[in-house]
Amino acid sequence: MGPTRQPGRSMDTSRDDIPRLHAAFSALRDDLAGGILGQAALVERLLIALLADGHLLVEGAPGLAKTTAVRALAARIEGDFARVQFTPDLLPADLTGTEIWRPQEARFEFVPGPIFHSLLLADEINRAPAKVQSALLEAMGERQVTVGRQTYALPALFLVMATQNPIEQEGTFPLPEAQLDRFLMHVRIGYPEAGTETAILQLARERAREGLRGGSHQPARMPQADVFAARAAVLDLHLAPAVERYIVELVLASRDPARYDAGLARRIAWGASPRGSIALERCARARAWLAGRDFVTPDDVRDVAPDVLRHRVLPSYEATAEGWDGDRLVSALLDRVPLP
Repeated sequence: MGPTRQPGRSMDTSRDDIPRLHAAFSALRDDLAGGILGQAALVERLLIALLADGHLLVEGAPGLAKTTAVRALAARIEGDFARVQFTPDLLPADLTGTEIWRPQEARFEFVPGPIFHSLLLADEINRAPAKVQSALLEAMGERQVTVGRQTYALPALFLVMATQNPIEQEGTFPLPEAQLDRFLMHVRIGYPEAGTETAILQLARERAREGLRGGSHQPARMPQADVFAARAAVLDLHLAPAVERYIVELVLASRDPARYDAGLARRIAWGASPRGSIALERCARARAWLAGRDFVTPDDVRDVAPDVLRHRVLPSYEATAEGWDGDRLVSALLDRVPLP
């Protein structure tokens, strides 16, 4: 999940550049929040994933602006966007691309699929069979696609947001836990409040009027160089040894909860992997940077922990029967592991 180094691109960020980058990301967050009402948490998680160079799995009912959020981000960042609707008859080649025979030239030509876009929305990922899921998750982990004997690199800026619908489970292929672990965060979003819903109606009317008038607002696009520079700045944030130990202790507690609570030990079947520790640190750093600080606090860790760990801490059968899920287990771990 680390930043992808590209030939000829420096990963160093000048201190004089930091205020400008902060201002650019603050403006980006405000711009996104102004058009995606009621989903401030999703907007922040998208920016954290962008800064931490990871991918999002978003779970929420239809109509909660998941597609709108990714489209809006793509419109404001230098890069292209693709949306793939996952269905049971989808093939891996529909995602990665395929080789086409050119008889006039007597050769095969590779035609890239939608996975070669900078921002990819994998809509209802659990609707597609395992082969398609694996093709996407391999690309997410390796940042490359292999077709036949040839390997093709993905764009340097590559962000996947996959969605799951929690209200329909028939005809789905749930992601195995090992594949879920590939996602930086698993975000759950809910319905907006009444006041926000009213504002959404007003915004929808105004956009409909703009469409009838033929007007379209083209937002300014952030250069990819600024994204990479911000990622480097995030990695330069100060992380105190005590906060680093807190991150490690939270993950270790998910693997050996008996050290804190014998009852919790029988409820956790499997704890987070080292990938969870890395994700927790990266996301805490990104949150701290977005807040305008040059150091990470325990509150940064606690804020991102549910989204980072809910899909990595697995309840036992006994816990599931008692109504425990990943959210409740992570909350219990946060309650029991002492703050530094």
